[in-house]
Amino acid sequence: MRRFLIACIHLYQRTLSPDHGPLRHLFPFLGCRYYPSCSVYTIHAIERYGVVRGVLKGGWRVLRCNPFSQGGHDPLY
Repeated sequence: MRRFLIACIHLYQRTLSPDHGPLRHLFPFLGCRYYPSCSVYTIHAIERYGVVRGVLKGGWRVLRCNPFSQGGHDPLY
């Protein structure tokens, strides 16, 4: 399950991601406000904490990534 979810995130990054995919050149202002990006953060969380906790941490991060967020460096703890 872990490999499958990470593969899905990699597919998203290569195709639809405004940070990593081909759309980054068309819409440079749509990227993630955090470093590392939300998708990279979620991959690291899944690898470190397992599927359930990793997906929850990644989902919470995506919810915090919005135009009203200050963003910045947000490492995984």
